[in-house]
Amino acid sequence: MTDKKEECGIFGIYGDPEAVQRTYFALHSLQHRGQESAGIASSNGELIHCFTGMGQVSRVFRAGRGVLERLRNPMAIGHVRYSTTGSSNPTNAQPFLSEFSQGQVAIAHNGNLINASLLRDEYEAYGHIFKTSNDTEIIAHLMAKPSHVIKPDPLGHVLNHLQGAYSLVLLFQDRLEAARDPFGIRPLCLGRTEAGCYCVASETCALDAIGAEYIREVEPGEIITIDDSGVSSRYFVKPGTITPGHCIFEHVYFSKQSSIIFGESVHNFRVRSGHQLAKEHPVDADIVIPVPDSGTCAAVGYARESGIPFDMGFVRSHYIGRTFLSPSQEMRDMAVKMKLTVVKDAVKDKRIIVVDDSVVRGTTTKGKINSLREAGAKEIHMRVACPPIKHPCFYGVDFPTCEELLANQLDSLEEIRKFLDVDSIGYISLEGLLSCASLPADHYCTACWSGDYKIPVCKMVNKFSMERHQMQLFDNQEL
Repeated sequence: MTDKKEECGIFGIYGDPEAVQRTYFALHSLQHRGQESAGIASSNGELIHCFTGMGQVSRVFRAGRGVLERLRNPMAIGHVRYSTTGSSNPTNAQPFLSEFSQGQVAIAHNGNLINASLLRDEYEAYGHIFKTSNDTEIIAHLMAKPSHVIKPDPLGHVLNHLQGAYSLVLLFQDRLEAARDPFGIRPLCLGRTEAGCYCVASETCALDAIGAEYIREVEPGEIITIDDSGVSSRYFVKPGTITPGHCIFEHVYFSKQSSIIFGESVHNFRVRSGHQLAKEHPVDADIVIPVPDSGTCAAVGYARESGIPFDMGFVRSHYIGRTFLSPSQEMRDMAVKMKLTVVKDAVKDKRIIVVDDSVVRGTTTKGKINSLREAGAKEIHMRVACPPIKHPCFYGVDFPTCEELLANQLDSLEEIRKFLDVDSIGYISLEGLLSCASLPADHYCTACWSGDYKIPVCKMVNKFSMERHQMQLFDNQEL
């Protein structure tokens, strides 16, 4: 019922004869983080091969094409994308493969660089030519700069030029490197397979998918190198000098329930948020129902704390994507109904508490409330497991502009209640949400609720700021 978009998912593995096949399965497990494009790059120690395409993993690497077989090498990285900078088109699919004086490098990136446009303007002024309109390509240009190549730690030097959120995995011809921004905004973890091969992933669910054990998180400001000698670590910022700014919305919505991120279980966090929500906003009702899937754990917690029975009032279709573009409002409304079907026998003549992870624009939420009314619900009480979203995100979440955010445009909870057509509404408080996390409150980024940005944004950043005429060329080619 939320109108948010996903981000990206990354994975890398070294020293496994089936590295490409394992990367394929890992990307499947990270599909919830991005569904626009997917790609895998692999190396045999001398040459990097890369294949990317539009759509979900199973479509890009569909059986019978022989792509995975041709990519077969002992080291590989992979990426699933939702575009937060640059359009959804084939040129922006990752991993991004480039070549410079030190050889080839493939880069997969989760996050958003808020100074990418400024860096690109600077490099274009010196004659650099860019192939894409996404922010990841600027990293390759920084790496290729002659004065950067000769530094004692070229990659660390390059990362110190970047501002914003980035979890990165880079495949060189003979090694794999992974890095995380100094604030640790996006998650990244290290694992090891039963055969002793090391791997990195956005979430631990990718490790589970290939039977690898979780070792630890990649620390904020850390670079990990995996090669024939094993794993080594170094820092490009001094540890402990920057207070982390983990995106707590990862716990609320993005990450899979089975994952461990920022050192704790996503499932347990969401259940605790449901308990807290019930304490802050109790109401008499007959059943508690979730908006699947990300609202389910919070609904379980709400039901346990309130003592009101939990039930499934919606059935989610897994064959309708999270984003759905249709040419008419009638078709869009039909898509919403197909995506979440009401279980009429569960809700008819009942007083219902509906638990969702968040409300962004509110239009989809309103449609689902209407469906419950049509199914005969007696009362509908909306409970939201995060505070009202009032500010856009510049760190890798494609939240709309302020003008599109429901809580920014309406002045009070009463106005939101009337717009959604519910009998009551309650959002968890920011303090209550932070109390559900195991780390100190100042270790999380809460900008989308509080407007307190961990990294100041000096220039308005938008998804298409580096588009220029590249998309026009792409459109003409498509025609």
